[in-house]
Amino acid sequence: MKVTRFLALSMMFALALAHTADARPRPQGFGGKSFEANKTFGLGLELGEPSGITGKYFLSPSGAVDFGLGYIYGHYYAGDGLHLYADYLWHPLVLASAAPFELPFYVGLGGRFWSFDYGCDGNGRNCAYDGSAFGVRVPLGLDLDFNNVPLDIFFQLVPTLDFYRNYRDRDIYLGIDASIGVRFWFN
Repeated sequence: MKVTRFLALSMMFALALAHTADARPRPQGFGGKSFEANKTFGLGLELGEPSGITGKYFLSPSGAVDFGLGYIYGHYYAGDGLHLYADYLWHPLVLASAAPFELPFYVGLGGRFWSFDYGCDGNGRNCAYDGSAFGVRVPLGLDLDFNNVPLDIFFQLVPTLDFYRNYRDRDIYLGIDASIGVRFWFN
């Protein structure tokens, strides 16, 4: 009974969002392939590396600032920790376009800070070691941007170059993070 009630309320909420959402047409660029945002500011959740709160603010029709506050679990072998990031994203082209959605590709450049605690290895050594890193991020992603509902769903791969502070095993590390997320757009 509770599941049925939850599903019914979820469906009504989704229909209400779809009905009240501002559906603005997007201008088509040269060849119909450029992306122009019809939203300004959104907040949501991101799962992966990192997991946490994410936001996006469009500064121009195809340029946005993306930011997040989250937590990384078992990142590489450095451990768990708080993660902060900010990126500038450029949406150079739309891979798919239909009445209900746009699917732009994006690329960006940004920075991050994360602090971590290194747990124990399998032999009980290297326990309780703390450290931090500053890094450069290069997000590459897809954004399923709905036209009639104030939501978007994104997937991104983010090559990172981290510069460690207070970490005995290494000073620099190159890695790749991945995340999926959803945002609600306020305007």
